[in-house]
Order: sequence, then C-alpha cells, then structure tokens
Amino acid sequence: MELTGLHHVTAITGDAPGNVRFYTQTLGLRLVKKTVNQDDVSAYHLFYGDELGSAGTEVTFFDWPHAGPNAPGVGSLTDIALRVPGRAALDWWAQRFDAMQVRHTGVIERNGRAAIAFTDPEGQRLLLVDDGGAPGGTPWRNSPVPLEYAIRGLDSITIIVRRPEPLTSVLTDALGMHRAGEYQLPGDSAQQVIVFAIGAGGPGAEVHVAVRPDLPPAQVGIGGIHHIAFRAPDDDTHMRWQQRLTSLGLRPTPVIDRYYFRSIYFRVSPGVLFEIATDGPGFATDEDPAHLGERLALPPFLESYRDRIEAGLRPLSGSSRS
Repeated sequence: MELTGLHHVTAITGDAPGNVRFYTQTLGLRLVKKTVNQDDVSAYHLFYGDELGSAGTEVTFFDWPHAGPNAPGVGSLTDIALRVPGRAALDWWAQRFDAMQVRHTGVIERNGRAAIAFTDPEGQRLLLVDDGGAPGGTPWRNSPVPLEYAIRGLDSITIIVRRPEPLTSVLTDALGMHRAGEYQLPGDSAQQVIVFAIGAGGPGAEVHVAVRPDLPPAQVGIGGIHHIAFRAPDDDTHMRWQQRLTSLGLRPTPVIDRYYFRSIYFRVSPGVLFEIATDGPGFATDEDPAHLGERLALPPFLESYRDRIEAGLRPLSGSSRS
C-alpha cells in the first residue's frame, strides 16, 4: 500500500477576487471549482488546476480576509513548487513575470533542477520547477499561457522543522516514503533540506524537509499554507490508510466525504496538518467539464442552504484589496 503522490495544497487568501485574477490570469491555471469551505461556509474554497482539476495538479485557497498575516517558521508548510516542462518554459516565465511585475529570482538551481522562486500578491511563496518533461497534467486549453509553457501540476512541498527526526520518522515509517537525498539552500549559513520521495519520487512526489533551528514557531495566516494532501487512488486504499494511521497512534479523523473526493486528516510533529484524499470522483461530478468553476458549486448536503450561503459571500468580480 503506497501513496501515489501529492494531491493538493491548500493555502489562505484574504483577497479572493485578487487571488482568482493572479492564479487564472497570471499563472494560467483553471478555476475548476468555486465552492465553500465545508467546515466554514462563510468562506470560499477555490480550487485551481489543470483542464479537469486532476489530482496532483490542484492549488486551493480558503478565503479568510480577517486572518492575520502569515509568519513562517517551525511547523509551517512553504514553497508551493509547480511543474513546468523544461528550461525554455522557465525562460519564458521569467520574461512574463518581468512584464507583469511579479517579484521573482530569475532562473536558479534548486536540488539539481532549474527553478524560479516568486511570490503571489499576498506573499505566498511559490516556485516553478523544470520537470524534465515528466508526464501528468493536461493544461487548460483556454489558459492565457501557451500550452507549451503551461504549469502541469504540483512538484513538491517544503516543511520547516527545528530538528528532522520526529517528522522524518512519520514520513518513512508511517507513510512509506524514503529518503532520496538532500541539498542546501544559500544564505548566511547553509540550510539543510532533506528530500523524501513518495514511490519512485520525482515531480509531483516529493516532500522537502528544511531544518531551521534558528526560526520561531510559525503562525499560519494570509499568504501561508493551511495543509498538504497526499493521493490515495481509490476508496478501499483510502480506508486502509485510515486504519493504518489509527493503529500507529496518529489519530486520523474518520473518512470525511468532501463530495469531490474523500479525506482523512491528522497532525504530525511539529504541528503540520496532513490530509490523504482519494483521486475521485472529481470536479466534473456536478458540473459540465466545459463549465467548471463558473458558478458556486455546493455539495448536496449544503444545497438547501444555498440562498443563505450565497448571501454571505462577496462577489469574486469585486475589486482587490491590494
């Protein structure tokens, strides 16, 4: 029984209209589902991804405008790394970011691969990484980004720890990952980053653990990441993961039906929220694939509250705070 890669990353925005503009118009991702946080229906839950929002391509956001700013530190997820198909794509993105006044590093090397580090308008840290032409992800055909340069999906996620042992034990012993190498980030003193691979590893199947004993505890807020989700291919495998994590004392939630996929959640040292989600049923469950994300979609158990929910949401066409 193995996880099959990263499923999605969920982050926090305080400016849903501006968030939609940046991730669809600047990054060229498709808004595949406009729905609400099922645990807080006053907040949008926005899903961006490839043509169909395939598992492994999704970056999602909770809209919490009253949250404080993100303060990165020990226990935080950071650096949402996204795949692009080759060095020529990175060169194209560097020119696009210059033209659109997106702050970025230019093309750098990270863990032996070419990459560009940049931030969104709220300070969310992201990377574009050369995936070497690895398969997976179908770019949105109506994207403003040419298909040959388009983002293909998730590449990796980074977790900041004070010391690696508690987390790495969970990654290897509980979740079946294996240590696949390490590298150092530049700075006043070299920062160790340990790479853990899911299955065969590579693009879409890596967790990077950054060892930073110098940092204070994180405070997650706007411009930060709420949780990371890993892929289980089907319901049977998903249930076996729930049972395995329970037997290991990790106290996962029961299986929760999110309608577009099933989820379990659990926290690991140093306080990071993990999710394991099924690949299906997918975002076309309740919408025509040609019109994903065009209307507020609600799962059946929330549909009877639609009028009340819509009244509490601000239009996504409104002006940005930034």
